[in-house]
Amino acid sequence: MTAATAAFRRVLALGGPLLPVVSFLGRLPTAMCQFGSLLLVAETSGSLATAGLVGGALAAGQTAGGPLLGRLADRHGQRPVVLAACWFDALAVSALVSAALARTGALPLALIALLAGAGVPQIGPLARTRLVALARRARADDRLVHTALSFEGTLDEVSFVLGPALVGLSATVAHPAVALALAALLLAVCGSAFALHPTAAALRPTGAGPAPDRPNGRRPAARPARARMPRAVHAMRASMALQGALFGACQAGITALTADLHRPAQAGLVYAAMGVMSAVAGLSLALVPARIGLPVRWRVAAVALIALSVPLLFVRSLGALYLAVVLLGAAFAPHLITLFGLTERLVPAGRLAESMAFLTSAVVGGQALSLAAAGRLAEAHGPSAAFAVAVGAAVLILALALTTRATDRPAAAVRPAAGAPAGSVR
Repeated sequence: MTAATAAFRRVLALGGPLLPVVSFLGRLPTAMCQFGSLLLVAETSGSLATAGLVGGALAAGQTAGGPLLGRLADRHGQRPVVLAACWFDALAVSALVSAALARTGALPLALIALLAGAGVPQIGPLARTRLVALARRARADDRLVHTALSFEGTLDEVSFVLGPALVGLSATVAHPAVALALAALLLAVCGSAFALHPTAAALRPTGAGPAPDRPNGRRPAARPARARMPRAVHAMRASMALQGALFGACQAGITALTADLHRPAQAGLVYAAMGVMSAVAGLSLALVPARIGLPVRWRVAAVALIALSVPLLFVRSLGALYLAVVLLGAAFAPHLITLFGLTERLVPAGRLAESMAFLTSAVVGGQALSLAAAGRLAEAHGPSAAFAVAVGAAVLILALALTTRATDRPAAAVRPAAGAPAGSVR
């Protein structure tokens, strides 16, 4: 048995085998809804502009709503927040499908999409937070925590490959509405299963605690102020938004180049190949020696993003495009997972879910803005213009990594629930 296999087995033992299954299926709708809403609205309205408006509204809702849901989970616990969010989002996605099939106007569709985005239950970030809490409660070393974050990053990458593939298959065999209906079902069933899993008790809400006494009619003591974020955390959020911008620019460039080559159907496959390579790279991070600290990994990943994105400027054939994006995919997961790891180290324990959700929302927001801007550049000046945006984003990521003092120090242990024993929860 290799060291990596043993490490991943320890990660699975933290929460039991069912937790990664329900968390993966629960986060899959996030990857399905963006692409699925574009296809659905484009087909029912006949307007790419309306489809783009709806997709943008969905992304805007998720960008704004993610940190808020994370904050609520920190304060009130994951179980009630995820239960409310997954059912709200399932209803919102169902309403979007119904409105699109009824050929509702662009503005009502965009408003429904905004609500659907804001209600995304953030299962990916909350699963990270939960797994870190389980590892800290079991007094695991930092290497196991890093392996847990690598595992969660890989689940994200696989979901963002499989989600659009399911949408494309549904659109080919039946109708895009089928994929979104499946997404709503997964939200309700698997989102609820994630919320109700026993590991939800691994984190004590920051708002929890015994009711304050009121001796002699005095007012209770004021609730303690929220812990402040270290300055480095804001740089990491900016770096994550730039990663999203790199995603969006690559997506625009890939779409434009495959269209120029008269092979537009290959765009999704090319992007999926990049995602598969990223997932493999994410798993391999468990093999990185512990002596290589997270700040160093951030800088190395940034250099790799630049070195591996520059060849995209010179790609002119489909084969070269596949090779270039697969190589670039090897740098994606290391950058993302390293930022999640640094955030886990630096943020106050009571704001971890909010911070994880903020990072995910930063990727979504950066990708949506970059896709819109790089798409216009690609239309006016060709695919290389979009790929130049990707290279520029990678350069800015390196600038942040070099100028940010992200001290690699142990974080305070995440507080377990009162009376909970150390060890795994099954």
